[in-house]
Amino acid sequence: MLRFVCNIDVIFVFNKKTAGMNRINIGSETVWEDMVGYSRAVRVGDMVKVSGTTSVNGAEVQHEGNAFEQAVFIFQKIENALLQAGATMQDVVATRIYVVNIAQNWEAVGKAHALFFKHIKPAATMVEVSGLINPGLLVEIEAEAIISDHGSLAHQPHSIK
Repeated sequence: MLRFVCNIDVIFVFNKKTAGMNRINIGSETVWEDMVGYSRAVRVGDMVKVSGTTSVNGAEVQHEGNAFEQAVFIFQKIENALLQAGATMQDVVATRIYVVNIAQNWEAVGKAHALFFKHIKPAATMVEVSGLINPGLLVEIEAEAIISDHGSLAHQPHSIK
């Protein structure tokens, strides 16, 4: 069983567009978050943005050399971050996927994307990159969600069968 650790900070935001809204920073305790200065996800109002997410648990690459399994692991991490922010995968409106060696890996990553989004169909972009932060990583994925009124908090996490 995978266990994802999240830290949540709530910050009050003061600007014209978000006046009176809380900013919620969600961390996952990866080594890079404090080093680089970012959060796994940020929620302001009904919008949630999930940072580029890789197949890393703690400091260890998961599923090295397998683009499909890396992507599934990533989508599970993204889903966990969304749940911590009060959203679900059904709230996702856009994904951005960065793939090493896209000619070899796009179908596997696309198949994983379809497992989670076949019926949701967010806007999606997939581009090739020359490399990621660790040479064992083949894919990195970002997500954006807008929380709807379907009762997101009542939904259970997605499971792969």
